[in-house]
Amino acid sequence: MYIPDPSLLKDTLYDPRTEHDACGIGFVADVHGRKSNTIMRQALTVLMNLRHRGASGNEPNTGDGAGILLQIPHAFFQEQFFQQRHARDRYSKPTPGQYGVGMLFMPPDPYQRRALEARFEEIVGVEGQRVLGWRTVPVDGKSLGATAASRQPVVRQVFIGRSARLDDDLAFERKLYVIRRRAEKALRYGDLPGSDWFYAASLSCRTIVYKGMLTAPQLEEFYPDLADPAIETSLAVVHSRFSTNTFPTWDRAQPFRYMCHNGEINTLRGNINWMRAREPLLESEQFGMDLARMLPVINPDGSDTAMFDNVLEFLVLNGRSLPHAMMMMIPEPWSHHESMSREKRAFYEYHSCLMEPWDGPAAIVFTDGVTVGATLDRNGLRPARYTLTRAGLLVLFCSYVEVFSYFAGEILAEALFLFGATLFACCLAASVRRPSASTFALTAFGLTVAIVAKSVGIV
Repeated sequence: MYIPDPSLLKDTLYDPRTEHDACGIGFVADVHGRKSNTIMRQALTVLMNLRHRGASGNEPNTGDGAGILLQIPHAFFQEQFFQQRHARDRYSKPTPGQYGVGMLFMPPDPYQRRALEARFEEIVGVEGQRVLGWRTVPVDGKSLGATAASRQPVVRQVFIGRSARLDDDLAFERKLYVIRRRAEKALRYGDLPGSDWFYAASLSCRTIVYKGMLTAPQLEEFYPDLADPAIETSLAVVHSRFSTNTFPTWDRAQPFRYMCHNGEINTLRGNINWMRAREPLLESEQFGMDLARMLPVINPDGSDTAMFDNVLEFLVLNGRSLPHAMMMMIPEPWSHHESMSREKRAFYEYHSCLMEPWDGPAAIVFTDGVTVGATLDRNGLRPARYTLTRAGLLVLFCSYVEVFSYFAGEILAEALFLFGATLFACCLAASVRRPSASTFALTAFGLTVAIVAKSVGIV
């Protein structure tokens, strides 16, 4: 159960370094990149069928956490925000990729909230971007338990316009990352009243996260946005949290900004220490002088998964591809793998000098809003399965079968994940072309595979 007053933990056996959890995770994606409301509805169905993998405290209506990560639903925001702002202020409505959306937890006190928002807007301006406006996310908390309700934040969405100097989406993502890191230092770890409430669940031009200290059935009820048919996405990641020895909080619910996780990182203390030791030597062509303002890479008050997400995000935004970063952090068992190619062995050996494995029983789903994938730890201690349909729907889920139903004729491929395996799908419609044959494969002993829309033979 969440303990609102940290002083109650003084002189107890509680140690935040031992916090781990075991959860239900999954994703649904259209490998052709076709956005639809159906993808989100199917992901919520997967989440509901994994609700037994989540947990509650002594109050059955106070959950350990549940959430969903989606691509930015542009049509929905056009309807709910930009059209209203355009009618009132007469500015041009931005196109997809020309704005970012932040999902922020804020204090209930309106004066504290306005002060934090004003400071946030200052940071955005200093970074050369423009706040287009704010939206209060409608919520329905009538089903929340007393413990969850006692720390229920006001959820605000901030819309940030992209500067003309930023010529691609990834450059904008990096700028939003700088804004968020600066805001975390000034607000979450600052001394403004109500700063302990501030948390950025997401701040991106590609993805948005709806989550909270909820049970799986409460998620859609708490966020009425999720019932709107205008929300469309080609991928959705879901998570139902079971915090085995952690204190649930609103911010520790998952998915995080790039991934969600079922399991635990047993090497966490060493991973943190090595990252801190490297920070004085870090250089970045992408961030340049901004780099020093973003350190430390790892937020000290996060869970093991949140810290993994901090490092994964840092690696990706500094130029590595998402599967490259994942293979660095959770490598296959390569040192005595006799059938592994020399090239792949050399990849792992080289990167072992740069990054220690984040080891432990773990099944991880990861996405940057364009691609989505999953990986299993090299001991295979968190079982996972995937299903690929002939219509191009890819569903991954962990620990259980039948979280989503199909007719037998719809299934093109399905299998159990092997230890060290990685599944990767590109959900970019622009890359799709009708192929002549399927190259989909998942080979033995954890060989990394890729599922790319243009190379999968789907009618």
